[in-house]
Amino acid sequence: MALSKSHRVTMNDGNTIPVLGLGTYAPRSVPKSEGEMATKVAIEVGFRHIDGAFLYENEKEVGQAIRAKIADGTVTRKDIFYTGKLWNTYHRPELVRPALEETLKNLQLDYIDLYIIHCPMSFKPGKDMIPFDENQKVISDSVDLRDTWEAMEKCKDAGLVKSIGVSNFNRRQLEMILNKPGLKYKPVCNQVECHPYLNQSKLLEFCKSNDIILVAYSSLGTHREAPWVDQNSPLVLEDPVLGAIAKKHNRTPAQVALRYQIQRGVVVLAKSFTEKRIKENFQVFDFQLTPEDMKAIDGLNKNLRYLIFKQFQDIPNYPFNDEY
Repeated sequence: MALSKSHRVTMNDGNTIPVLGLGTYAPRSVPKSEGEMATKVAIEVGFRHIDGAFLYENEKEVGQAIRAKIADGTVTRKDIFYTGKLWNTYHRPELVRPALEETLKNLQLDYIDLYIIHCPMSFKPGKDMIPFDENQKVISDSVDLRDTWEAMEKCKDAGLVKSIGVSNFNRRQLEMILNKPGLKYKPVCNQVECHPYLNQSKLLEFCKSNDIILVAYSSLGTHREAPWVDQNSPLVLEDPVLGAIAKKHNRTPAQVALRYQIQRGVVVLAKSFTEKRIKENFQVFDFQLTPEDMKAIDGLNKNLRYLIFKQFQDIPNYPFNDEY
């Protein structure tokens, strides 16, 4: 993965993506205004890749921050790489473009740089992000994701988005898109949970062999948000091996975890609402992990998935049953 001076790599459609991005998801306990503040700080310290989603319900605030930093001359629109996501209730082909247009309206932008299918599971369309029946079971929808993908391709052709990709897809689901008759554009990326305890080495190898970039979310572990995350799961950033490597390089464990991904050819997202940590998270381009460091971090893999979404296990296309 050749890194340019602006810390970008080229995707399979010729567009470039910054290798380090700011994640904007926040638990409900965090005020929406924090997302705006974090995005402004991130742009000020050098982040150019902002990862958002309709599901996060803070696109308006993140959009305000981006436009404020453009207005004050910190960046131009071309400097910023914004990722949006198509939520599960919008998988029907006729709903894809309206969903993207809603995101553009929230952000008050003319286009976004990357639009990805948030998850391969399709939910019943409607006002509820997660629709439940009277037995508190999630109501799924029967959609062929290849049809959803065709609608994504049309959004790219219409100029509403520069690049299109997927998220939370396993190998089988990626192959379904790649082998689709009449495929016009390959997914440029697959955004998945990835950190030293879940290093996704097999999926990464598969993505690289198909010229698809793997983008890592929850790269520093995750907010321990019930009911999505097992409250007893170990914390990546407290791992003694990561701590020892950080100490050796006079860095934080978070900086080491981020650098690890960049060196193995992964585009990595870092999420924080603390100014000090946002600054620290960007300081990963002026040091190098040794081959021994990389091997030691590889050895931490436990195939430990923080986000397993047990509530969705009976939904068709649940992606986390397969090995990778």
